[in-house]
Amino acid sequence: MIAAFPMYDRPEVAATWDRLLHQFRDAYGDGPSTLTRDGGLWDIWQSPDLLLAQTCGFPYRTRLKDKVTLIGAPDHGIPEASAGHYCSVIVAHRRFEGRDLSALSGATLAYNEPLSQSGWAAVWRHFDERALRIGTRHQSGAHRESARLVADGTADFAALDVISWKLMQRHDAFAEDLVVVDLTTPTPALPFISARYQDAPRLQKALHNAIQNLTRGQREELFLQGLVTLPQSSYEAVPNPPAP
Repeated sequence: MIAAFPMYDRPEVAATWDRLLHQFRDAYGDGPSTLTRDGGLWDIWQSPDLLLAQTCGFPYRTRLKDKVTLIGAPDHGIPEASAGHYCSVIVAHRRFEGRDLSALSGATLAYNEPLSQSGWAAVWRHFDERALRIGTRHQSGAHRESARLVADGTADFAALDVISWKLMQRHDAFAEDLVVVDLTTPTPALPFISARYQDAPRLQKALHNAIQNLTRGQREELFLQGLVTLPQSSYEAVPNPPAP
């Protein structure tokens, strides 16, 4: 069996994600003893041995929804979005401080990858709805790398998953060189999934209990306060962007 939390698993919080897995194993009565932290994301998400993982809403609704079991969405406990939802923060270099979004029309975007809801789909929709133009696009491979490209001046702005951004603010010095220009409209948060035909109610109960059995400090460390059951249709309702 495989379990992985690749979307927000970074060295500073790895021990707490490990703790969540142990709590999940206790609640579920089975499961791997360690998280999978190597291998490709698509290999993990599509593995018939997948017991628990987290993916992004864009790949879920476009490629995974008929191949996996949807367990639920995280309640991040953040003011930017309601339980089960999240958003992107549009960040620019601190030289943009005090300027509004229109200042970025035609500017250079750093984005993590084309199938990212927070890094590409959300910012495309945000600009399109305001008749603003995204200029040159640089694919970075990760939200942290997008943020670095903005911090060092290679790109003018980036759209970052709000939880990834909060983790950067806690752990990455380069975040001090960035300012938030705007927030995108909240959409369903990154879904927890399992392999096709798994027992969703049993997994939901086990994951809910595992989260609640963390200490308050551990939940705050992971920005994970609970589990929200969302239907597949909530993800399908989010518009798909054109390719970058």
